[in-house]
Amino acid sequence: MLPLARHEDPIVAVATASGRGAVGIVRVSGASLAPLVAAICGRALTPRQATYGPFLDANGAPIDQGLAIFFPAPHSYTGEDVLELQAHGGPVVLQLLLARCLEAAAEPDASGAPRLAHLRIARPGEFTERAFLNDKLDLAQAEAVADLIDASTEAAARSAARSLDGAFSGEIDALADALIELRLLVEATLDFPEEEIDFLVSADAQGRLQRAEAGVDAVLSRARQGALLRDGIRVVLAGQPNVGKSSLLNALAGAELAIVTATPGTTRDKVAQTIQIEGVPVHVVDTAGLRDAVDEVERIGVARTWAEIEGADAIVFLHDLTRLGEPGYEAGDAAIAARLPAGLVGEGRLLHVFNKLDLQRSASVDDGLVVSALSGEGLDALRARLLAIAGWQAAPEGLFIARARHVDALQRARRHLDLAAEHAGRGNAALELFAEELRLAHDALGEITGAFTSDDLLGAIFGRFCIGK
Repeated sequence: MLPLARHEDPIVAVATASGRGAVGIVRVSGASLAPLVAAICGRALTPRQATYGPFLDANGAPIDQGLAIFFPAPHSYTGEDVLELQAHGGPVVLQLLLARCLEAAAEPDASGAPRLAHLRIARPGEFTERAFLNDKLDLAQAEAVADLIDASTEAAARSAARSLDGAFSGEIDALADALIELRLLVEATLDFPEEEIDFLVSADAQGRLQRAEAGVDAVLSRARQGALLRDGIRVVLAGQPNVGKSSLLNALAGAELAIVTATPGTTRDKVAQTIQIEGVPVHVVDTAGLRDAVDEVERIGVARTWAEIEGADAIVFLHDLTRLGEPGYEAGDAAIAARLPAGLVGEGRLLHVFNKLDLQRSASVDDGLVVSALSGEGLDALRARLLAIAGWQAAPEGLFIARARHVDALQRARRHLDLAAEHAGRGNAALELFAEELRLAHDALGEITGAFTSDDLLGAIFGRFCIGK
């Protein structure tokens, strides 16, 4: 992460996605942008009012015609002066405007000083980072900006919007406030050790702690669901050639994504598609059939299949109902089963699915689901099982988006509260240890909203944003 002093520099970037479009935006943020506004727009702008006119080059000739909006500090996205130039969305036009902003900033004003010293291209996520540093957003809200942009399902987008609006932060703040009250009572007792008062009884410390634990549990449960909405689950379709993996992918996706033929080994490389089940993104990966490959290309495909299996959240082990009982086929399935990761199997993330029910109605299986990728029979049950493996529950109203780091912080806070409860059982003799565990729990919650956050973490978070946001 850049030193904090660099946040004083004004910044500029193209704020819309690369490529051609009807409208493109160049955004500038910094202190005292009025001279730059006058140089590019040829006049002062009424705050927060869209003004149509030319964007001027150094000679006063128009680069383009468009809308300019000026947001004076502190009433802007970043908390600084912000200028947005909305031009035609061609990449050449936007680059010309970007270059003009940098050029105009370096030009001398009447006193001979640059109009806007040190204007530079923004780093990824720097506009939102400044919004965080200037207390326009907390860290969870700032992350929700990126999550809203990256949302792959409607449910994820709505949940990210709720987090951006402060729903998640509000719940974390309420938990933190409860811990602050308890910490103040503990610290006060530690400051007056001569008082012969059983603090844990008089302050209802046990009751307060139990309510805090219940509150963390409730938020943690919803955060896990929110993390599923954001990240989804990666499902790998595995099995021998010609068991219907590509057909199943096409059926789940509702489109002909993978080539389906009767020739074994048609799929040589993975084919991935994201679908949604009850709003949860499910990243389905069709893979090469597992067998002793007959050529080099297929051997590479099989190796990639095993690599995908190792990184899967769940495996759909697909079997062919029409070939059950064939010695060679049964041996092939047994060989695949023997190589599957023990962790996936032991954690219940392996699902046996028997395909081609439309061709073998009389077949029965002891463990697994029976489906027909051709007719779609049994696919609803398969979707439900995939959600169950992911740990998804019916989404309650007001679900917020969350990230893995949020879940980790809540889990650490819960562990510290457990330790605090152990020390509480020892009475006033363990008050210092009790107080320390409460502090650590409070700090873990603070990491979510940014109250206690390292510069390294901020760099990692905002570095994943797009430039211009």
